[in-house]
Amino acid sequence: MPDFILFMHDDAGEVVQAAWAPYLAGLGRGGRLQGGSAIGGGGCYRRAAPPAGISAHITGFIRITAENLAAAQTCLDGNPVFEAGGTVEIRELPADD
Repeated sequence: MPDFILFMHDDAGEVVQAAWAPYLAGLGRGGRLQGGSAIGGGGCYRRAAPPAGISAHITGFIRITAENLAAAQTCLDGNPVFEAGGTVEIRELPADD
């Protein structure tokens, strides 16, 4: 089954922090949760030229398992960023061969 990353953007209204625990617990009970974290500061690096700036609008990620993109989208229900009107970007991870 493919893995997906949900990237939380910083464009939400007021995110209810207490909503994270039940949301993540629900993903865990459903066997979808593979991990995740808030994302702090950092830097961008490039060997041969000046790098692009850091993507400051991404504030966290959750790794899930889902059958396909449509199934991954169903995992947005209850996501505190999504429920507050913010953007959650879903990207499929390449399969390990």
